[in-house]
Parts: sequence; structure tokens; C-alpha cells
Amino acid sequence: MDSSAFLSITTFIYGLASILYIASWIFKKPFPGKLATWTALAGVAGNTTGIIMRWVESYRLGIGHAPLSNMYESLVFFAWTIVIIYLVLERRYKNAIMGAFATPMAFLAMAYASLSPNISDRIQPLIPALKSNWLIAHVITCFFGYAAFAIAFGISLMFLFKQRDAEGKSKLLAHFPKSRVLDELTHQMVIFGFLFLSIGIITGAVWANSAWGTYWSWDPKETWSLITWFIYASLLHARMMRGWHGKRIAYLSIIGFMAVIFTYFGVNYLPGLHSYASG
Repeated sequence: MDSSAFLSITTFIYGLASILYIASWIFKKPFPGKLATWTALAGVAGNTTGIIMRWVESYRLGIGHAPLSNMYESLVFFAWTIVIIYLVLERRYKNAIMGAFATPMAFLAMAYASLSPNISDRIQPLIPALKSNWLIAHVITCFFGYAAFAIAFGISLMFLFKQRDAEGKSKLLAHFPKSRVLDELTHQMVIFGFLFLSIGIITGAVWANSAWGTYWSWDPKETWSLITWFIYASLLHARMMRGWHGKRIAYLSIIGFMAVIFTYFGVNYLPGLHSYASG
């Protein structure tokens, strides 16, 4: 079995974990939640193994690079980072309902990587611009940032659902963490993501200078990365300097994640230095 087939199986494991988390939330039963946690852990193990297998396969083919160089590989890594960060949160806060909002994003990332006709799972040689020691540092930091923003997005949705039921009449929302906890969690995830996105932009600039002779070229992906950075910087500024909490922070978090999605997917349809990422 090659890595692509192994990762396809991992996709179904993440899908099962998502279903179990949602079932635990809807039916308010602890057993599906516990089973979902173990299933998500199995998914992470499979995801990790698939990434390692793909790395080994690249060396066997004489290509020899980290599996982080194209859209397929980045989606696989994105799913891995989402579930890793989520499981840390679940262990800390002892609340599995958040998994109903986090693991589906990992499943969708893996499913899109596996099923989209526009994405190839073939291991390909690196183009000259990607042959740099900065590749791993840049991609890892960016995607840990993206994953943290994805988790913040899910938690922001939970917060808004909770706020719509201010009187606590909905049994479906009764086991959500308290609104203040969700608000603080959004803030923490945004801080975490902002730190890693900042490092990712810096390492990307250094990498760009070594590859193209300039630190910044206003390429579409660079521009939208900066726009995304400013949205989250504005969120943190509003929180710390103006005392914003609650709905306004949740809405900014959602807007920020929409910018992340466009930075990740949308700009691939625009001409630029990063157009290789669509392959």
C-alpha cells in the first residue's frame, strides 16, 4: 500500500471521528465522544504514518524532499495540524463537543485532497524556487497558524450559537462551554495562530529573497497573507486596546478565517509566483 492509499483510509477515519463527535453532541451521550477521541487519535496516527511514508517514497524515487510542496501534501498536513491542536484543547478542557466543529474541517481537507480531480497525489520533483532549507520552516509555521485559526473559527461559531440561546433553553447547546470560556479560547487560538503566521511570513520573505532576489514582490499570495495578518492584528488590537469581547471578536475571527481560506485556495487561481501550489 502506498502513502496515498493509506491517507485515503485516514480520510475515512477522520470522517468517522466527525460523525461520532456530532453524535455525542446531538444525543448528549458520553460514550460516542470517548470513542470519537480514540478515533481521532487513530486518524492522527494514520495521518502521521502517511506523511512519513510519502517522505520515504520521495527518497525512493530519487526526489527526496519533505512532503509539503504541493496542494495535496499541504492539505494532508493541514488536516494533521487541525486535529493535533484540537486534541490538545480537548485534553485541557475536557469537552468533546468542540470536536463536532473541529474534526469535520480536517475531514474536509483530506477529502478534498483525495477526491478533487484538480489535485494530483503524485510525488513530483521540486521546482527550483522550492529547493530551499526554508521550505519546511515556512510551511510548518504557516499551517500551524492556519490550523489555529480554523479552530478559532469553529469555537467562534459555537460562541455565536451559544449567544443565540442566552436564556439556556436549548438542550442542544446545554453542554457547550460557557460563553466566556469560548470567548477566551477564541482569543488564545488567535494569539497562537497569529504568532505562527507572523513567523511564516518572515521565513517566507527570507525564502523569497534567496529564490527570487527580493523579500517581497506583492505576489497575490503574499498580498493576501498580509491582509490576513492585518485582520487578525486588528482583532488582537481591538481585544487588548479597546476591550472588545464576545460577538465582535467572534465575527472578526470568522472574517479572518475566510481570508485564510482565500489565501490558501483562492489565490491559486491568480497568476503569480505561488501558482505552483495549485498542483
